Amino acid sequence: MPNPVTAALVIIGNEILSGRTTDANLPYIASKLNQIGIRLMEVRVVADREDDIVAAVNACRNAHTYVFTTGGIGPTHDDITAQAIAKAFGLPLERNAEALARLTRQYAPGDVNNARLAMADMPHGAILIDNPVSGAPGFQIGNVFVLAGVPSIMQAMFDGLIGRLKGGLPVLSRTVSCYLAEGAIAEGLAALQRRFPGVEIGSYPFFRARRFGTSLVLRAEDGALLARAVEQLRALVTELGGEPIEQEPV
Repeated sequence: MPNPVTAALVIIGNEILSGRTTDANLPYIASKLNQIGIRLMEVRVVADREDDIVAAVNACRNAHTYVFTTGGIGPTHDDITAQAIAKAFGLPLERNAEALARLTRQYAPGDVNNARLAMADMPHGAILIDNPVSGAPGFQIGNVFVLAGVPSIMQAMFDGLIGRLKGGLPVLSRTVSCYLAEGAIAEGLAALQRRFPGVEIGSYPFFRARRFGTSLVLRAEDGALLARAVEQLRALVTELGGEPIEQEPV
């Protein structure tokens, strides 16, 4: 079986770390990547500090097939993602001619200023990522894709670049819930995991209608293998006196 195609996400911004803004980009990116067989394996949240961004991007781009960054490419003083990416790759930061042309067309002559034009500053050799919402493009350098932080803009940019990505086998998912506590099912679940090393098994407790229960999520690329694991999990739940309740397969 070929090696999985993996990705990392670097979320950039003091507003995320302070709690002022709740990140909405992670679930969108993770879901879209999973659909084309790319596993999001790592997420880092870093402040608007150049050295922190450089360290995170370099670590992730050396460990994964693709890296996506969100945030920090606007017109204000704290938008330093482009210069940090240039430093990470050891490339000069320069004003991209095509990005400059797009920004110039985007604004009325009286609205063009140095801060807005600075959004055209990118690492040498950057490939533009279209921004159909607000005009200011993101960019790709190597295996790193630099996107806006505003969710509506990021989503439009991501949808436009997804054709550049080469995925693998999609990861299939099945969820079985039961009104058994984690402690009651833990030993049998560990044995099941040993029998099916090719299936990721996650256990997530819940409390509903004044009852404790557990949702068990099984994920694998091989649908037949996944089905066998689910069958044995359902038998385990029944054996322990619970009723397996399965959601629709994903």
